[in-house]
Amino acid sequence: MLYETSPLAIAIFSVFVLSVIGLSFFLGRKGQSAQGYYAAHGEIHWFVNGIAFAGDYLSAASFLGICGMIAFYGYDGFLYSIGFLAGWVVALFVIAEPIKRLGKFTFADALDSQFNSPGIKLAVATSTLVVSIFYLIPQMVGAGDLISPLLGLPHTAGVVLVGVSVTLIVVTAGMVSTTWVQFIKGSLLVFFCGVLTVMILNRGLIVNAGGDAGVELKPQVKTICPDGMRLIDGEPQSKTHDLRPVGTIKSLPARYAGQASTGPLGPLAYLSAIEDSTIVTWSSKKHTDVQGVHTTYSPVERSGKDLLKPGGYFKGLTTGTLSDKLDFASLMLALFCGTASLPHILIRYYTVKDQAAARKSTVVGIAVIGAFYVLTLYLGLGAMVSGALDPTSSNMAAPLLAKTFSTTLFAIISAIAFTTVLGTVSGLIMAGSGAVAHDLVENYFQIPLSDHEKVRCGKIAAVGLGIVAMVLGVAFRNFNVSFLVGWAFNIAASANLPALVMLLFWPRTTKQGITAAVSVGMVSSLTWILLSADTFEKVYGWSREASIVPFSQPGLVTIPLGFVVLIVVSFLSPRPTQRTG
Repeated sequence: MLYETSPLAIAIFSVFVLSVIGLSFFLGRKGQSAQGYYAAHGEIHWFVNGIAFAGDYLSAASFLGICGMIAFYGYDGFLYSIGFLAGWVVALFVIAEPIKRLGKFTFADALDSQFNSPGIKLAVATSTLVVSIFYLIPQMVGAGDLISPLLGLPHTAGVVLVGVSVTLIVVTAGMVSTTWVQFIKGSLLVFFCGVLTVMILNRGLIVNAGGDAGVELKPQVKTICPDGMRLIDGEPQSKTHDLRPVGTIKSLPARYAGQASTGPLGPLAYLSAIEDSTIVTWSSKKHTDVQGVHTTYSPVERSGKDLLKPGGYFKGLTTGTLSDKLDFASLMLALFCGTASLPHILIRYYTVKDQAAARKSTVVGIAVIGAFYVLTLYLGLGAMVSGALDPTSSNMAAPLLAKTFSTTLFAIISAIAFTTVLGTVSGLIMAGSGAVAHDLVENYFQIPLSDHEKVRCGKIAAVGLGIVAMVLGVAFRNFNVSFLVGWAFNIAASANLPALVMLLFWPRTTKQGITAAVSVGMVSSLTWILLSADTFEKVYGWSREASIVPFSQPGLVTIPLGFVVLIVVSFLSPRPTQRTG
């Protein structure tokens, strides 16, 4: 049985989550002032902040989404890891020290530090909210996917559980508790993924893993009926259905002829053995009739060499159309440019004492994140051949892989994945609540707030964002979480990066140029996404062909557009009267 509720798993999961929430209440006394609530008094040690960077950045997309992408599509899933990591080069060499010098609480502080412009405050606060919400969606989707098999609850219950938990974390102690939650979950995530990788290498490759020996692999059918039930092989089932696990090695390399397994393998030998094996993967196809929408999952034999080559998911890398190629290029550009533009990443620079600490914490973050992404390659490939894939949910590849070793490890990995979601969501909600309370209420609307009122306003905003996140987590449940994060990176890079880079390096930048660039970048990228073929198909339920944009990822168009708009508007505006820094 693929999904089966375990009392031990529930107990371990409960200990993890309750410990995190308890820590938040314990640290609550340190977040009573605005400086403490939004920036942890700037007293976080640079090493702790570096690990917290990793904890903040290694979201559900990094863990659940990338592992699932590699397990289902091979090499192409790893390209997300490369894109996510490469973006830190921009953060380290361009953003880290200047953002610490310019800001106080929020990203809007940095962009508006030399202008005191209501237009900048409004535009940047709005873009912060939009990016945070779009980044919240995949975290909530991942949380729902985790809770369903672990606790036997429906997807919606999982989304509500994480929403309530993370709102408590943010409301109780703000950035202090958020930082330590991210530090703890970042450390645990890398450590246990390292343990799981060692276990994968020690097991090696096994023919017909997961008990499929002698079993004919037949197509499995999922039907979405009007009442939301599923049909598996014609029988109605709930979300946590008894689905036979899939994903196997059919034949090992010739050098292991006659053997049922390779035995323990080193890191490079494991990749070589995968390359020379024949692997049973799964493909899906949708059919629509009067009974509903049927998705048929069929076994497909593929050589490991093909799976380790580009083109399995991103058709633009091989034989795809021009629009496929542009879509891939646009995604990679967004991943590279988006990291340094994410509000919940930028505000973490305000938690350390000076610019040197900001730089050192970035270096620590890059080292930890890079090590983790190397591990995701082995986790994804290990899941691919584990015999424990759910063909209907790519987001569950890593937890189900852990379950092939023991229920305890499954519970630990699931609990860590859930705290991964908690850490990232808490950072996003902190960024969003700061945008509402500090940028909009206090700075834009000029409503005077005492220190206590500023904290209270941020907490109210955090509750509101938590509710929005829960609703969207349910609405977007059918997406891969890495794919959804790509959208957030596109919006962040389009709206924020042009303004930030030009402010730092072009003295002619004006407040009108920044306001226009942020507004146009945000609106154009968001509009493009809402009109894309993927949104038409998976959100609206319409035909992909009805989309009016040529490809789904907007960054290739909207990021340059932001730079062009800023330059043109700045030239058409009066020169800034004072520029410093």
